[in-house]
Amino acid sequence: MSTLLKSATIIDAHSQFNNQKKDILISNGVIEKIENSITIKPEYTVVELENLHISNGWFDASVSFGEPGFEERETINNGLYTAAKSGFTAVAVNSNTLPVIDNKSAVEFLINKSFGNATKLFPIASLTQKSEGKEMAELYDMQQSGAIAFGDYNKPLQNDNLMKVALLYTQNFDGLVISFPKNKLIAGEGLVNEGKNSTKLGLKGIPALAEHLQVARDLFLLEYTGGKLHIPTISTKKSVELIREAKKKGLKVSCSVTPHHLTLTDDELHGFDSNTKVTPPLRTQEDCDALIEAVKDGTIDIITSDHNPIDIENKKVEYNAAKNGTIGLESFFGALNNTINFTDIIEAFTTKPRTLFGLEISKIAIGEKADLTLFNPEDKYTFSKKNILSTSKNAIFLGKELKGKTYGIFANNQLVIR
Repeated sequence: MSTLLKSATIIDAHSQFNNQKKDILISNGVIEKIENSITIKPEYTVVELENLHISNGWFDASVSFGEPGFEERETINNGLYTAAKSGFTAVAVNSNTLPVIDNKSAVEFLINKSFGNATKLFPIASLTQKSEGKEMAELYDMQQSGAIAFGDYNKPLQNDNLMKVALLYTQNFDGLVISFPKNKLIAGEGLVNEGKNSTKLGLKGIPALAEHLQVARDLFLLEYTGGKLHIPTISTKKSVELIREAKKKGLKVSCSVTPHHLTLTDDELHGFDSNTKVTPPLRTQEDCDALIEAVKDGTIDIITSDHNPIDIENKKVEYNAAKNGTIGLESFFGALNNTINFTDIIEAFTTKPRTLFGLEISKIAIGEKADLTLFNPEDKYTFSKKNILSTSKNAIFLGKELKGKTYGIFANNQLVIR
């Protein structure tokens, strides 16, 4: 089987063809030719799309699907189909299922269930049993079964000693520990960012201090123990400063941010739209500006959608009762590209996350396996429900003007196009 991509602008800083418009012939999943013009043959599947750009396949390092246990939110197959059409050739799936992914059988279930899809699935297993924060889960066994990291999704680990032990233990097999940045006692029953908007609207606030204290604690423990620590979805200027200083010390710490924390503030709360209820909460413009700068200078390593489908029964309710979370795969590129030039940040969702999680890095070169994302960076549109492929529709960017659409992917010897 051969696929011919016509007039594709290659975006890959490490490729000799970077920023060049080329024809690309893929045969049996491998890049066979990259030339100015390749003659079309009857047996070729030809892809000719407006303003076609390609890059190394995108990797989303924080995705939640419902299955097993919450299939009404999202199934693995539809989730991977959505990811493929949203431009992702690989996703790391969180452990917030029922039961949670806290043993080798559960890890193997996710991998086996995803078999045959164009988008690869990599499990992030729970750090503690049942994600309860009391006893450490079977980390080594789960890594041997395919888990790429360990963390209790959106649940802060309050037990300082357990975090210390986890950082020490995982060094035996080069494991990566994920620690959600929230001090639960300081956050209390807060719903949104503590500030002028929470006061005006009468909503209980979560102080930014709750994030800062947890980040500081984890960095102190990392400095003491060594090991590798990933802090997901940071949301404040102070968190950036703490992590920047830790990196200067040589600590093996990484962090991520979402498009909605880069582009939206807690001013969005005035409509009491439950889609704006996310974890961490939307912060201030000062925080957004600091996060954007941190992405550009590399302090923030990766950008992730933090895709978290929530069914209508738990989302289309009064603000206080709604569950936290937003879907983000479909709006990922358009929201980012609307704020930051994608060429400045594309490594934050291509090569950097793969390096961080110890995965193979693809190359756009002759003889290399084709692992490609296809997109148009210039197309402007209003994000609406017709753009949503997920089963759940809880999208924080509904009604927003976005810039840039994904066409799909070529990966795992499969072409998936919107």
